[in-house]
Amino acid sequence: MNTLKIFSGRSNRALAAAICQEAGATLGSVEILNFSDGEIWVKYSENIRGTDVFVIQSTQPPADNLMELLIMIDAARRASAKRVTAVIPYFGYARQDRKDQPRVSVTAKLVANLITKAGADRVITMDLHAAQIQGFFDIPLDHLYSSAVLIDHFRKLDIPNMSVASPDVGGIKMARSYAKRLECELILIDKRRPRANEAEVMNIIGTAEGKNILIVDDLIDTAGTFVNAVGALKHAGALNVYGACTHPILSGKAYDRLNASDVTSLVVTDTLPLRQQSQKITVRSTAKLFAEAILRTHHNKSISSLFDVDKDKV
Repeated sequence: MNTLKIFSGRSNRALAAAICQEAGATLGSVEILNFSDGEIWVKYSENIRGTDVFVIQSTQPPADNLMELLIMIDAARRASAKRVTAVIPYFGYARQDRKDQPRVSVTAKLVANLITKAGADRVITMDLHAAQIQGFFDIPLDHLYSSAVLIDHFRKLDIPNMSVASPDVGGIKMARSYAKRLECELILIDKRRPRANEAEVMNIIGTAEGKNILIVDDLIDTAGTFVNAVGALKHAGALNVYGACTHPILSGKAYDRLNASDVTSLVVTDTLPLRQQSQKITVRSTAKLFAEAILRTHHNKSISSLFDVDKDKV
């Protein structure tokens, strides 16, 4: 028996339901409860012995989301699932991917170890903050890109005289990919960060004056970097400034900053549920991409065509 079973944790049930709809599958039944003290309890409500199980769960804070994923993987393994694949639309702790200071943890590697030790056979994720995290896993990992969805959105808008900007040096490969496919110029924003979650824009490399500019990034957290970049580009003479990001973490004062900024619109994906609505934010779904990846993985087919659009990023 090689039955496909898709289950979801509680971090993003809306995306899981959309993935199942795109895949022509039914979302599996699983009980997830919290004891009075906060402990998480998981029980699969249907037989999964010998089946191909896919567990959909983003691992954004709080840490309960990560813990829930680990428990669901362990429960599936102990219920004798033939294969367990962790589908992680947003891989949390990805920004802690190196030891850049004394006495700090490489938490991204720790999380990769936990997922592997819990019993996952494979991981499917999207737009890792750092590509090298793929090497932290000792199991196969399929890395999807949201650019197929987001680039299509801006192609349909057909914005004239557009350039693509990266808000920092780390995002230059992603920005170059967008610029190549949208056939427009590339701009780099030189940024210095005095302390965590604070950013100061220093210099713009490229011509912003008279341009409509698209800022692309893999995630927006407090929106400090993004809003500073918008302000710097407008100050340099940009016409309209647009934004595109995969993971809308949008914590702290992010919504207030975005709403008060000069950004024309920000397009994000549904890898994370929005904390609140904003007229400046548009959501594009990644469900079709994940559904196709799940179906191809289930049938042991190549999924490389799903991310060939960005093969020059790596």
